[in-house]
Amino acid sequence: MKLLDGAVAAVDHGGSLGRAKALFPHAPQPFVDLSTGINPHSYPLFELPATALSRLPEGARARELADVAARAYGAPSAANVAAVPGTQILLPRVASLVKPGKALVLGPTYAEHSRAAAIAGHAVAEVDGFEALAAADLATIVNPNNPDGRVVKREDLLRLAEKLRARGGLLVVDEAFMDVGPHRESLAADVGQGGIVVLRSFGKFFGLAGLRLGFALTDALTVERLEAQFGPWAVAGPALEYGIRALADTDWQIEMRRELAGDAARLDALFDRFGVPVAGGTTLFRCVRLPDAAGLFSALGERGVLLRHFSDRPLVLRAGLPGGDEEWRRLESALADWASRRNDADREIKR
Repeated sequence: MKLLDGAVAAVDHGGSLGRAKALFPHAPQPFVDLSTGINPHSYPLFELPATALSRLPEGARARELADVAARAYGAPSAANVAAVPGTQILLPRVASLVKPGKALVLGPTYAEHSRAAAIAGHAVAEVDGFEALAAADLATIVNPNNPDGRVVKREDLLRLAEKLRARGGLLVVDEAFMDVGPHRESLAADVGQGGIVVLRSFGKFFGLAGLRLGFALTDALTVERLEAQFGPWAVAGPALEYGIRALADTDWQIEMRRELAGDAARLDALFDRFGVPVAGGTTLFRCVRLPDAAGLFSALGERGVLLRHFSDRPLVLRAGLPGGDEEWRRLESALADWASRRNDADREIKR
């Protein structure tokens, strides 16, 4: 964790078209942005009531959102749900729920968890073994993991939570991608026990990341502590309206999970056709691992197709899903061009 003038350094993320233009100034545009894990098939837009923009959000509407979210995610009740303007803003606040101590993050994973724990004053380390988390005051797991899709079983998480709770520790489980994960492994139903915070992201699965809506599922007292930090009107009117409607729309959710599964299988087949090995992921993103990951990233970027690269994992790339026939065509063409150049280089070496 690098420090700049006493502050924790920002993390480089996917999804920045400004950075993409700087990296690939001659690439055809618009970019096919596969650098995020956001659903390209967003929840249908609808006409908002004028009051969603012209009035401060009503407390009754916020309570309705908490109730709908509790049912959608399987939390015990609305009292176990804190709704906030995006999950990202929660991370340092959740890390501050325990006094500064040892924070361990099961990695490699989403880098913001380590940064948030450092902001909260913890001594932070990333560990590669689940059992090591038992020594933490603050233990964080992304489940399913980003970017490789690793899933930790619920029973193992509950045992860890019990150990941490016995000495005042906290288990944070980031379930940002659990909408497309194995629901049986979610800890949402268990948060009433205390010592557990489950984070759920609205924007990724519903494809509406710009709304900035997220949730902390935890025991009722911790919900009150978090809500007190945000004060009234934490969630904007438009986010309330979309959250209430989309989280209650189970038919859309079921059909979307089917569509995403088909898209992920199609992406795997396309990668396999051009010799790109898929190493895991979820149905919202695929993780690939290959020796020439940097070459693939650059070759596709030059063709206007953006993948997510990781400066600390040079052999790994993450690819989101194309959003339509034209994006699929451009990805296929870019992969074919990369594979052709790679094969030509291999033949030249063998001469």
